[in-house]
Amino acid sequence: MISGPGENVIKTEATIKVNNSCIAFQYNYNFRILGFQLYLQSMDKSSIFFDKDLNYLRKSLIEHPLYNSMNNLSDIVKFMEVHVFAVWDFMSLVKNLQMNLTCINTPWIPSENSLTARLINEIVWGEETDINENNIAKSHFEMYLDSMNDIGANTDKIELLIGLVKEGKDIFKIIENLDISDEIKDFLNFTFSTIKENKIHVTAAVFTFGREDLIPNMFIEIVRKIKTENKSVESLIYYLERHIEMDGDHHGPMAMNMVTTLCENNDNKILEALNASKLALKKRIRLWDHIYEQIK
Repeated sequence: MISGPGENVIKTEATIKVNNSCIAFQYNYNFRILGFQLYLQSMDKSSIFFDKDLNYLRKSLIEHPLYNSMNNLSDIVKFMEVHVFAVWDFMSLVKNLQMNLTCINTPWIPSENSLTARLINEIVWGEETDINENNIAKSHFEMYLDSMNDIGANTDKIELLIGLVKEGKDIFKIIENLDISDEIKDFLNFTFSTIKENKIHVTAAVFTFGREDLIPNMFIEIVRKIKTENKSVESLIYYLERHIEMDGDHHGPMAMNMVTTLCENNDNKILEALNASKLALKKRIRLWDHIYEQIK
């Protein structure tokens, strides 16, 4: 048997063949786990956001047994049909930050902080208008939908949600009436409640600490393992690689600088930002627990 993160264990004889690709997969998977642990240890302990509880939640998320429970295309389908809602609502956080940190009105006036404005504009450009594997301009969300279609995942519910949003329906009523699990509803309600609260330092914190910067690094190893048996995941691999490439070392430090700047050394704002970040991670872990229960 090969040990995975936490208490989860993969039984190779029952799930995947013991071959070079399996060994390489497990090696890369464990290497990424180790890399994340070193990342947490290297965080500046003098930072206002160095918090043991926050780091514990991030560690719990990245070592969640869900990752090592996905062994075939059916598992990936189940994951994506839930995860797509998180891919979608991430853009609302980004756009809300863009609205608050840049000038989107006319007459135009300069932004108060050009560094944070640049960060958000960079992320919007990359997330909303990237280039897919066929050199066609698409958002990362649309790439994700294309990947779902390629592997036969159901996109009806997320497309219904978007259709209702286009009609101008209230997002909270849409979520309430949509035929999705309570865990997905809870996740979405938290995101849009954060946006509605309109505390920019809180939104920035949820974006910085609750975003998906570490998740693709784990998930891509799972998908690459499955690629040996099914080529329909190639567009998903492209999406994940683009996500990692564009969301790597550059955006992380800039995002941290953004939330630190927005908290203005104010103890109350720092506490609000930390509490919101922890809650965002708890919502994500609950979402992962939900998927794990469907797969294991």
